[in-house]
Amino acid sequence: MGKENESEEEKENWLPKGFEERNKGMIVRGWAPQVVILDHPAVGAFLTHCGWNSVVEAVSAGVPMITWPVHSDQFYNEKLITQVRGIGVEVGVDEWNTAAFRDMKMLVKRDHIEKALRRLMGGGDEAVQIRQRAQKFAKIVPSVVQEGGSSYENMTTLINELKRLRDDKIFN
Repeated sequence: MGKENESEEEKENWLPKGFEERNKGMIVRGWAPQVVILDHPAVGAFLTHCGWNSVVEAVSAGVPMITWPVHSDQFYNEKLITQVRGIGVEVGVDEWNTAAFRDMKMLVKRDHIEKALRRLMGGGDEAVQIRQRAQKFAKIVPSVVQEGGSSYENMTTLINELKRLRDDKIFN
């Protein structure tokens, strides 16, 4: 929890006093094994910044997402997740932050997170449909990344095009 280069004292400021002692063994410092966690049946949703790797991992695991983009392509990924594919809900980030993690402002309020959680975890029709779509995508993933699948073929095409450009000395 916290930034990689933060001191232990700074990291402690992320949590309320006594939280870690009350929840021993439940807090992971540093990188967590995200793929393993997402594959666990107890995971009902994934609060994500919408980085592409995290999105791919959640889709592969069939876990619906609560989206909280911070910068760059994450806002486009959010639209893909929530509006195009319908496998997640937004927390309602109203302001794009082009400065990445510098000069961060509070962009999402507590009630927005609560609303997103209730939409996705509340058991209503919308939540059921989102969950079903997420599971459907998880079943499709293996076939598209295998040889002959669309992702495999697209990646192969990209690699071959880059090799052709290299060999044609376009960039030299």
